[in-house]
Amino acid sequence: MKATEVRQMSVQELNAKLVELKRDLFYLRMQHATNQLDNPSKIKEVKRDIARVQTIMREKQLEGKEVS
Repeated sequence: MKATEVRQMSVQELNAKLVELKRDLFYLRMQHATNQLDNPSKIKEVKRDIARVQTIMREKQLEGKEVS
């Protein structure tokens, strides 16, 4: 996911995407703990996507668009 894609999302879409990414990260960590994860670098990608979404949410909040 690229930052330009994230910036085009609405606040509600960003909140939904953040919940989805956190759920994905949880499942990836569970798979990693049970040695079922095929691609460990996927954890790193999801963590970066979470950070990217949170950064864009903060930018929108500072612009005056309230994010709850």
